[in-house]
Amino acid sequence: MTEAQKLLWDKIRSFEIDDVDSSFTFTDRLARENDWTLEYSIRTVLEYKKFLFLIAISDFPQTPSDQIDQVWHLHLLYTQSYWIDFCQNTINKQIHHGPTKGAEEKMLFKEQYMRTLAFYESIFLKKPPKDIWVDVETRFKEIHFTRINRRKYWILPKLRFLK
Repeated sequence: MTEAQKLLWDKIRSFEIDDVDSSFTFTDRLARENDWTLEYSIRTVLEYKKFLFLIAISDFPQTPSDQIDQVWHLHLLYTQSYWIDFCQNTINKQIHHGPTKGAEEKMLFKEQYMRTLAFYESIFLKKPPKDIWVDVETRFKEIHFTRINRRKYWILPKLRFLK
């Protein structure tokens, strides 16, 4: 990392995503909405900050893990925090979230994800945590979500039959 990158990383790492005066913080909401532990949510927020740092210092597109994308989607809902406090006041750069155009971009996003993982390793000098940054095949194969009210419905895993 260059000296300028270290300074930027310190600013991003120090950015407080939680409203400390709130009894239900961003991280609390992240945990609840994704059925994650608070500890896992805190770790995922740190990885999200690393992802945004990679975007800020790279000249090529980055693709997040699904977990990072969940943090990003939630942060985008906190418009003041995202656009003013983070993009404008912390990094002085607008970072937009671009949705996929469909199946025709699947290979592009797979390649970008693999490049993101390699870039992460080259910048942070370690492999990303596998429980947050899953392998490329899992990232683009097992993600099929539907929003469900868990107070109203039970969720049971499908049984897998061996061949």
